[in-house]
Order: sequence, then C-alpha cells, then structure tokens
Amino acid sequence: MQDVNLTPDFPTAASTARQMWEKRTGEKVDGVLSIDPVGLSYVLDATGPVQLHEPENTLLSNGRLPSELTGTNVVSTLLSDVYKAIDNTAVQDAYFANVAKEVYGAFSSGTGDPARLVQGISRAADERRILLWSADPEIQKVISNYAMSGATSGQSVSAAQFGVYFNDGTGAKMDFYVKRTVQLLEECPRDGYSRMTVRVTSTNTAPVDAKSTLPDYVTGGGVFGVPEGTVQTNVIAYGPVQANVESAAVDGNKTDIAAHRHSNRPVGAVTMSLAPGQSKSVELTFGKIVQHTEPTVVVTPTIQSLKDVVLTMKPAVCPNAK
Repeated sequence: MQDVNLTPDFPTAASTARQMWEKRTGEKVDGVLSIDPVGLSYVLDATGPVQLHEPENTLLSNGRLPSELTGTNVVSTLLSDVYKAIDNTAVQDAYFANVAKEVYGAFSSGTGDPARLVQGISRAADERRILLWSADPEIQKVISNYAMSGATSGQSVSAAQFGVYFNDGTGAKMDFYVKRTVQLLEECPRDGYSRMTVRVTSTNTAPVDAKSTLPDYVTGGGVFGVPEGTVQTNVIAYGPVQANVESAAVDGNKTDIAAHRHSNRPVGAVTMSLAPGQSKSVELTFGKIVQHTEPTVVVTPTIQSLKDVVLTMKPAVCPNAK
C-alpha cells in the first residue's frame, strides 16, 4: 500500500489503493481521500486542539508525544516525532489510526469555526494537499475538472503545465529534513520551438551527526544502501503535452536521465543523494514545446509554504531577440 503513490497520478494511485483494500479486507470503498499533515494543520487551526483520548501506547502519558494535536504541532508530530519516539511499526500504526479517528470526529461533529474550516480546506485543495477520487464514474467525471483530482493529464491540467514530483528513495523518514525550491527557467528557442528548464534545488537540513543522533527507523540504518543521515530522492519532472525531455544536469554537470512518456507528456527522472548539510540543483530541460500560453508548475506539497517552494519564472535573455 505504501507504494501506490509511486506514480504522481492520483486517480491511478487511488484506484490501486481501493483494489488492494478490497483484496485485503473484502470491503469495497466508494472513493479515496488523501490529506497531508500540512493540510491537516489547516483543519486543526479551525477546529481547535484535538485531544487523543484513546492512546494505544503509554508514550503519550510519558510526555514523549503530545496528548493533543494542534495546527502548530501536528506536522512535526506526524512526520518526525512519532518515528523518533516509537520504533514499533504496529504501535505507530495504532497511533496514526487513533489520530485519524479523533481528528475526523472533531471535523464531522462541526467543532470550531465553520468559515475558517472552509477556508482551510479550500487552501489545502489549492495547494494540492487534499486529493479526491471516486469509484463512481459520474462523480469522478466532475472531480476530474479540478486540481483536487490530482491527475497528471486531462481537463484539470493546463496546456503549458509542468509538474515536479518527489519520491523518497531512502527507505526511511529523512524527507522531513529536506528543503526545496522549484523554478522554471525560460531558454532561448531552438528550431522555432520554445524550450524550458525545470530547476529543483534541495538541501538536507538534518544534523551533521544524524547517523548517531537519529534512530535507525528515521535514517534507514543503511539497510537500503543509503548512508545514515543521507537523503536519496527521485526527482520526476513532467513537461507539456507533445514536448520532449532533452537533458538533465546536477549542479551544472550533465547526468543520466530516465526519459519516459505519460499520456503524451514527457517525463524525466533523476535520482540524487544529499548528505547532511549538502545542497544540490537538478535541472531538466524540455524542448519542442508547442504551447504559447504562460507556463505553470505544480509540485509535490512539502512541509514548506508553497510560496517558498515555487519561485518566479526566470525569463531568457536571447541574442538577436526582438
């Protein structure tokens, strides 16, 4: 189940999850809803603190994890602190199940400020932190018109849209420490076609001594061939329909690229590793772009504010340009 989102296309991920759930439990669900911890923090800002009344472990009473979740502490608690405090996956699962139950209970009971709740959910949807898929074809047809569908093709995808998605390759919980920026760089035209480079700059902010100060469950313990404290990430970039992915570079040096097509969109993938404190920039260049509309870019949401991740496009300075 944890691998269903290796594809950034949420309808594919969601329908796969539904089939796996049915095979495992025999239950058929009507749809799949995804919300990340930052989106959850927007909900908690409206509902107010949620008490965890039924902890499945004694860690809460020992003070190692908060007994209530708020819009301020929910992100660090769910994405980092749980894995430091609990090294038993069954207990982790029980904790997360308890959190889901309590938060959903507060949400569905109408606790908090309704107007602020609508604003929080709308913000999360705009930032693609809430995604929705329905097993009912008629309902899904409506959802597919909106960004909340999380589709990489179709009506919700603008003609000149780029996409940048991140898959963890560490086999651990180190991605919490990575800070990123994404920027489109306009290139000079070639053979009458537009060209664009997608630049992704990533920094591993984990402590230098992460190998010894963070538990193996967080670092991966080197089990998957990644040194403790290092973050390995698969950077996947989508270009507009009919374009081509031409090349890739890391810190200005040309590198190998895995080139694919998905629903007639070019896809380039580069794997990079970051030691604690290290920064790298991956650039993927797309050519033969036929669209003349203003390009846009969507990204995998991170714990950072979206405005800090997606930078303003840098225009090209071309010789003999009129």
